[in-house]
Amino acid sequence: MKRHLAIAALIAAPVLAPAISHAQTMDGHDMMSGDHATMHGTDMAGHEAMMSDTQPGGAGDAITEPGQSAFAAIQEIVAHLLADPETAWGRVDIEALRQHLIDMDNVTLHARVAERDSPGGARFEATSDDPAVTASIRAMVRAHVATMNGVEGWTMSAEEIPGGSALTVTGADAQKIRALGFIGVLTVGAHHQSHHLAIATGDAMHGH
Repeated sequence: MKRHLAIAALIAAPVLAPAISHAQTMDGHDMMSGDHATMHGTDMAGHEAMMSDTQPGGAGDAITEPGQSAFAAIQEIVAHLLADPETAWGRVDIEALRQHLIDMDNVTLHARVAERDSPGGARFEATSDDPAVTASIRAMVRAHVATMNGVEGWTMSAEEIPGGSALTVTGADAQKIRALGFIGVLTVGAHHQSHHLAIATGDAMHGH
């Protein structure tokens, strides 16, 4: 009888073992699932908080790009004028500033420039087949020489040529002048910001 019971136990053992193992696995899975759910819930809460800070209208929202550089320049001047209680609105001319920015765009992006070495510097010939760009070149070069002659110790002169203007720049460091090129020389002096304000308020000392 004992021998029969022992044989029965041996037969039942392989059948019961997978069931026990499966139950243990399920319990472990449930435990891990619970932990995972807790962790996942924490992660999701943090993720949602982070997303609320980066979506439009969120706490961290800080949109600054106005979309177009000329528009941004005008926006900056208008904000300055609105914040200044001394603004003489009867003299303000934002359209004049817009026309100046059109000139800047024409010269920066659409002018052809030929550079020739000159003793002590360079001669830059900026031209265009488009009459509007030609007019912009002449206005910008003339204005730059009128205000910036002498900056960095350089001597500047402007000359009208067919289709545009020639800008001659000479000074102690000819290599620097040649390296900057036509458009680089036009940026020297960081005077454009104050010039924009002067144009917008009717205080410009010269044309564009």
